[in-house]
Amino acid sequence: MTTRAGFIALIGEPNAGKSTLLNRMVGAKVSIVTHKVQTTRARIRGVAIDGDSQLVFVDTPGLFKPRRRLDRAMVAAAWGGAADADVIVLLVEAHRGVTEGVERILDGLPEVTRGRKVALAINKIDRVKSEQLLGLTQDLNERFGFAETFMISAEKGHGVDALRGWLAQELPEGPWLYPEDQIADLPMRVIAAEMTREKLTLRLHQELPYQLTVETENWEERKDGSARIDQVIYVMRDGHKGIVLGNKGETIKAVSKAAREELEEFLGRRVHLFLQVKVRPNWLEEAERYSEMGLDFKDGN
Repeated sequence: MTTRAGFIALIGEPNAGKSTLLNRMVGAKVSIVTHKVQTTRARIRGVAIDGDSQLVFVDTPGLFKPRRRLDRAMVAAAWGGAADADVIVLLVEAHRGVTEGVERILDGLPEVTRGRKVALAINKIDRVKSEQLLGLTQDLNERFGFAETFMISAEKGHGVDALRGWLAQELPEGPWLYPEDQIADLPMRVIAAEMTREKLTLRLHQELPYQLTVETENWEERKDGSARIDQVIYVMRDGHKGIVLGNKGETIKAVSKAAREELEEFLGRRVHLFLQVKVRPNWLEEAERYSEMGLDFKDGN
């Protein structure tokens, strides 16, 4: 039996559907999905099996025009993820077409691909008519030499199996990189923090877009098989703390309940989740916070 294994980088603009595609490929929720752009900070890897191939997905932060240190570190992580991969998949939203951001990515691709195969995945195909799709496919393939083009809906699952099957065949021959039952190589502490951050993002919408982060401070395995998880939500100002807590603590209670339920489902056991909110005005400038998110502080310079 010939086994194959390798890394696949999913790249694209923020909100192109990379996290949704990763979760669909892996069959479990390892990368947080929200309607807010730039929610994926760390290079989360999800592991999928297709026949004799093990596909290790690098879910990179969305590529966009960076303005702050955190933005620059995220963009550096995205290109770094692409440069380290065996195969690259560029995700483009069908209804948005070739935006300024997509053009910027196409310009940067030759430098990071260096002869490796790049597949084009046109996502959210249910939002446009077929003639528009054909025009977009032709336009993109004229701008870059894609090895293959796939029409998909990551949310509904259309075309995802075909993409995964093609990727499985394109990976280099070799032994599997992870145990068969492992779906993500991020520590559970980080995945748990991401789940809570997702719930905060969904709940707060525009109020605190990127000015908070969550860290798992303590993880205690209990004798009854449950886990106690203590997390800290760092915000930049006192006023933000009030927003996260909500009127009579309603917001934090709702976030805690939603995060705990998802963690219990993910872990398959009881979870006792305790959240604290702390003000750290300069967390965006602290190297430690970046390493927690799997980003390189230096890349933000």
